[in-house]
Amino acid sequence: MAKVSGAKGGWSEASLLAWLGRRGVPTGTVGSPMHDAAVLQGRGRTVVCVDQVLVGVHARADVPAAQLGRKGVDRAASDLAATAAEPAGFLLALRLEPNASEAWAKALLRGAIARARQLGADVVGGDIAGGPGPSGLAVTGIGHLVGRAAPPGRDRAKAGDLVLITGPTGGSGLGRHLRIEPRLAAGQRLWRAGARALMDVSDGLGIDLSRLARASDVAIELSHVPVHRDARRAARTSDRTAEQHALEDGEDHELLVCLAPAAARRLLGAGLDRPFPEAPGLVVIGRVRRGAGLWVPGATGALEAWRGAGFVHGSPHGTANGGARR
Repeated sequence: MAKVSGAKGGWSEASLLAWLGRRGVPTGTVGSPMHDAAVLQGRGRTVVCVDQVLVGVHARADVPAAQLGRKGVDRAASDLAATAAEPAGFLLALRLEPNASEAWAKALLRGAIARARQLGADVVGGDIAGGPGPSGLAVTGIGHLVGRAAPPGRDRAKAGDLVLITGPTGGSGLGRHLRIEPRLAAGQRLWRAGARALMDVSDGLGIDLSRLARASDVAIELSHVPVHRDARRAARTSDRTAEQHALEDGEDHELLVCLAPAAARRLLGAGLDRPFPEAPGLVVIGRVRRGAGLWVPGATGALEAWRGAGFVHGSPHGTANGGARR
């Protein structure tokens, strides 16, 4: 992604999100403000979210159109997973550059429709428009939250909770960013098991944990970093360690979970023969305490405040991985 200078006319995702957050809880919702998906009032509980895939930002221009369509649906589905929702349908808003071909557009739409059906829903509508600049796809996910408990949100972590994740992170730019597996079943089971806070890792484990800590007004201490084998592969040809890749790369779309210790032990099956097939990589990576910020193991093993990077749209520190969003 191109870097944006601090000159007049630039913009920052962080600044816009802070401005939106000052609105408080939007009218007609019952979930947490500024969560990845909104929980609406009405008959039952409907969950809605929206996400985008832009050519040159979320994927290189040479990525097959069908993969781009699949990724758009998967990104929205991952936000539904972080709200423990069952997918009910997807809306597509497709923006095509002037030189795009009809065959390319059809391939993208086919990829999106096929993926939606694999996830137990369908593409139920949308819009197509043309304009200058790169092509892109905005996907609105619609889901149902089945149950009576309060919806999970990133502002509901409590001091004393354990922090879990459904799998290791880092190195997604080697190909996993195009093969997302939304943790839908895991999100529903984790919520039923008592998870108050859920969040998917999209912009980087470090920055997303920091956001969770800030929203909940707590500190999060990592006992260890869950390093994916792709992070180790990426570290062989970069100037960063595998742990830095795991904390900073993003687009892992694993779920972060905050649970009371007793609930976490029951869920992990201590002394029981009940595995967790929805996310076999589920593991405890830290705990929540009073305070602020994210604290990670330093070079000496002692905890230190995390000051690493992640992906922030519109920021001069936003980075790209091989021409695609990390």
